[in-house]
Amino acid sequence: MARKKTQTDVDIAAHLLAVLAEHGEKGLTFGILSQRCGLAPATLAQRFGSVEGMVRRAILCEWERLSVAVTELEAEALISSKGTQALLKNLPLPSPHVLALSLREPELRAAAEVWREQVETALAARRGGGSRGRDAAAMIFAAWQGRCFWDAAGGKGFRLSDLLKALP
Repeated sequence: MARKKTQTDVDIAAHLLAVLAEHGEKGLTFGILSQRCGLAPATLAQRFGSVEGMVRRAILCEWERLSVAVTELEAEALISSKGTQALLKNLPLPSPHVLALSLREPELRAAAEVWREQVETALAARRGGGSRGRDAAAMIFAAWQGRCFWDAAGGKGFRLSDLLKALP
């Protein structure tokens, strides 16, 4: 009979992403993650097979968490330009590590693409739908992502609300 898991994959994913942010990908080992989450390195190895398997599972968990956040926020945001701003203001972003690691593997890239499409669909609905709404949503998404990452790096750019006003 299998033992009950004391920590879910989602719990471990949160620890793994914190280790990635602090130590980078090269600093991620079963031993370091073991210290963070309290599970034995052998338990982690048995559960995930390899560090790469553990990272893959954590990234998939993160994309799922981000997707759920879009669904929840979309239900609350008005179908209007103010709703567009509210949606973008409250959406959590994937970390640069999650994005970089997701580009390496088709399964992770597909999960990232699903999330991007989900966000763009929510934005398009708030921009009137149709092809113009989809085009505006793609531009808004790209500007939002760029703005958020450059802000995190200490840069200051345009206000997203100014872009939303300028778009048809």
